[in-house]
Amino acid sequence: QVQLVESGGGSVQTGGSLRLSCTASGVTTTNYCMAWFRQVPGKEREGVASIHSDGTTRYIESMKGRFTISLDNAKNTMYLEINDLKPEDSGKYYCAADLYRPAPCIVVPTIYTRWGQGTQVTASS
Repeated sequence: QVQLVESGGGSVQTGGSLRLSCTASGVTTTNYCMAWFRQVPGKEREGVASIHSDGTTRYIESMKGRFTISLDNAKNTMYLEINDLKPEDSGKYYCAADLYRPAPCIVVPTIYTRWGQGTQVTASS
């Protein structure tokens, strides 16, 4: 049973940085997709970026530049670094995974079958 646990969220002043982590357990394949999504109350979950176990990344166009996704295969941990935080970056960030999926990993929530509980990010001045 695959489980995903996010951490690293918090309240940060605008202009600051955060690194979110998502640690996966129960992964039995080296061929998988992982991704980050963000959701604010009253809105649909939106994609941020994805990464395949082979290192291939994809970003939603509006997320390019200040967001960096990475994966440490040895630790089964995915990261999302957010730089120069803006108030509109606030929301609950979820990590997601789908096993036995080849690259590239599209950044839409419907293809992901495993989800973490989310970690809250709040950026304010």
